[in-house]
Amino acid sequence: MKEIGRRGAVVLGVTGLVAPLTLALGTAPAQAASCTTQAGPYQKQVEKFLGRPVDGRQSAADCKAIRAFQNKHGITPNIGYAGSVTWGVMNLMNKQKAVGKKPNKSGKCPVNKGRIACVDLTLQLSWIQDGSRLVYGPVPVRTGRKGYATRTGLKKIYWRDIDHVSTLYNVPMPYSQFFDGGQAFHSVGLSMWNPPGSHGCVNMTPKDAKKYWSLLKKGDDVFVYGRKPGT
Repeated sequence: MKEIGRRGAVVLGVTGLVAPLTLALGTAPAQAASCTTQAGPYQKQVEKFLGRPVDGRQSAADCKAIRAFQNKHGITPNIGYAGSVTWGVMNLMNKQKAVGKKPNKSGKCPVNKGRIACVDLTLQLSWIQDGSRLVYGPVPVRTGRKGYATRTGLKKIYWRDIDHVSTLYNVPMPYSQFFDGGQAFHSVGLSMWNPPGSHGCVNMTPKDAKKYWSLLKKGDDVFVYGRKPGT
């Protein structure tokens, strides 16, 4: 927070900073346990999502496909078990895909504010709109985990730092755009579906964080609504 102190800005909270613990919890171990032969409670749903034969029975090929998905998104344990966490990620992906190009179909994000960045915690999606016109997105995001939920409500971007580094955790937060204490949009090198989530910030892919940086400016509105599953 030293950078902000020097610039006379509001002192940031710590909930939006991505700690090394976040990375540790979300990253699969280098050497995973043996592939399980046990069918999980969501075996058929997972098989269908992965394009596998839907028979509800675990096979070596099923396990390999499930483990590949788990490793890609940092789901642990990564033993190929079709459990609730793995299916929860897949189910969220299905819901996000179904939104298409109408993320504000419900009208929950204000259309009378001009350019505004919207964050739907329930679907873990964000987009930028100008009135009712979609400017960019929707894109998947990774918001706060249980105990560190991204706070809801209407806010404004009050400080931006393209090369921000957390002085508390010494963790890079590229393309940071702060809108509520220590909570900000910023880039991370993780899957957007990596559980359990951030410490309050709205994590984005490098591509999307860069685009948000180019489209938004200090003073622009941000509206966060909904509730992330499990928080």
